[in-house]
Amino acid sequence: MSATLLSVEELRTQIKGERRATTVVDGVSFDLETQQVLALIGESGSGKTMTALSILRLVAPPVSISGGRVRYQGKDLLRLPDDEMRMLRGRQIAMVFQNPRDRFDPLRTIGDQLIEVLRHHGVAQNREEASRRALALLREVQLVNVERVMNMYPNEVSGGMLQRAMIAIAIAPSPNLLIADEPTSALDVTIQSEILDLLKKIETARSMSILFITHDISVARQVADTVAVMYAGQIVEYGPASQVLAEPRHPYTKALLASVPTPNADVLHPIPGLPADVAHPPPGCRFAPRCTSATVHGRASEPPPWVQTGPGGVRCWLYSEGGE
Repeated sequence: MSATLLSVEELRTQIKGERRATTVVDGVSFDLETQQVLALIGESGSGKTMTALSILRLVAPPVSISGGRVRYQGKDLLRLPDDEMRMLRGRQIAMVFQNPRDRFDPLRTIGDQLIEVLRHHGVAQNREEASRRALALLREVQLVNVERVMNMYPNEVSGGMLQRAMIAIAIAPSPNLLIADEPTSALDVTIQSEILDLLKKIETARSMSILFITHDISVARQVADTVAVMYAGQIVEYGPASQVLAEPRHPYTKALLASVPTPNADVLHPIPGLPADVAHPPPGCRFAPRCTSATVHGRASEPPPWVQTGPGGVRCWLYSEGGE
């Protein structure tokens, strides 16, 4: 039986404005097991990236974490001293960002930046050893002509190559947990598929857990063991990927699945309306203004409860009332 590596409990993150604070992550809870991929799914602006940054405490004013717990191997990361948290970042929990070009120093070669990470985390004791390990990492992420890549600058390689190099940097210290924030969204379909296959291979080979953030439910279908669906700062459905993606319960999850284009589809089925404004969320159920199954409760001022449904759960009045 796998053990829980990361447990997020009632996490809350706020952005302070001149007059009031906006809660952008509102009571988020989920568990990530060892050697498991959990996909955090939702539209842009739903709070997925802010959840990831909060887990790593990579937020700064006016953003602040206002409540909850983030337990990693039993330690609450939100209460660790700053020096311990800096030691843990990268070494035990690493992150791959959406646009790698924003994360590389354009004035230094890819090899120099990879060597720096290896030396900083004590993986290599000298530059010669670091160079050997860097070459091995570039091969592991399936780059070719790795000696040449080591001497190239970020602007000299394609987006797909640079994303592979970023993955190499992330896994260099052999972390237990990799947070991948939309790692394929800027890539074409062919390269996207290759990066997803690469991440699955790395997960298996290194016995690593992955928190995979995506707005693309078809991507989640390829990689996820567990799925958490996020809407307007809240988790609205959570459970095994085989359950959530095959028999979704929350109307938002159903709408996401229905909006995915298929080869035989005659028409697209977009979700009606606009995403909820987290600064001024609707009362009661936050999805109610867009929901075709909204009940009287769904439009009332009381928010829907979390209802356990087998190995997962759903935040919806339909199930608290005993059925659809």
